[in-house]
Amino acid sequence: MTEAILYKKLTNGKVQCCCCSHFCLIAPDNFGQCGVRQNQGGKLKSLNYGKVIAEHLDPIEKKPLYHYLPKTLTYSLACVGCNFSCLNCQNYDISQVDGQLLKINEGLPTTQPTEIIQRALQAQCPSISYTYTEPTVFAEFALDCMRLAKEKNLKNIWVSNGFMSQALLELILPYLDAANIDLKFFTEKNYQKICGGKLAPVLANLIWLKKHSVHLEITTLIIPTLNDSETELKNIAEFICQKLGAETPWHISAYYPTYRLTEFPPTTQKSIGQAQAIGLSSGLKYVYPSPL
Repeated sequence: MTEAILYKKLTNGKVQCCCCSHFCLIAPDNFGQCGVRQNQGGKLKSLNYGKVIAEHLDPIEKKPLYHYLPKTLTYSLACVGCNFSCLNCQNYDISQVDGQLLKINEGLPTTQPTEIIQRALQAQCPSISYTYTEPTVFAEFALDCMRLAKEKNLKNIWVSNGFMSQALLELILPYLDAANIDLKFFTEKNYQKICGGKLAPVLANLIWLKKHSVHLEITTLIIPTLNDSETELKNIAEFICQKLGAETPWHISAYYPTYRLTEFPPTTQKSIGQAQAIGLSSGLKYVYPSPL
């Protein structure tokens, strides 16, 4: 447990978290939307600092990043929690916080940033990826790791929903080398209904990251009837092409029923192919369909 890096103290013991674009107003003893930031006595505490719940050596292509350090392994880690509540979350057992997951988090040993760097170096990985859940909600730990990684010439990668605040972006920018960001929908309605988030901050953050020369790749999960229309896919592809650049890779992945979103059929190969064709016809140079 550590004090959060980005928050404001308000009247009546309340605080406002400034780590992501929810900007949660949190009363004493209450939690932010992520479930791992708590107002304790008028101070915002991060409950998941160093509480690493997942660690793996992954091919960097799994992030997915196809145009950054290809054919290398990346030391991948996650702490509990997420600032989205996606109904189709594939990692819901470590991202969607409830009482049981908080107990699991509390029982995890506390890993120090120096240990993460040592493990990455021992594994001869050229990079560390903050992934699986949402690095925004373990930003304090991620940032401490990122600073040390930079000293050891390790690259830092975020795999994120892109809903972080501008203030957090500015904090991590000196240490952030690459990112894969989910662009889940191109409508505010489905961002709110399916993810519990908003589209506009994600779009703004994507433009900001590209402007500041962070290597950027985009992923969209194709969900039948929700975002697989020609209009929506074209809007996504044109945004990437026009605002982020035609050379920005777009990864198209397939949905399968999971967690709380089980009423739709799995994405077909035909649908994936149609999305790829739309991306290429919109001017994108690199559109990568995921295998089913």
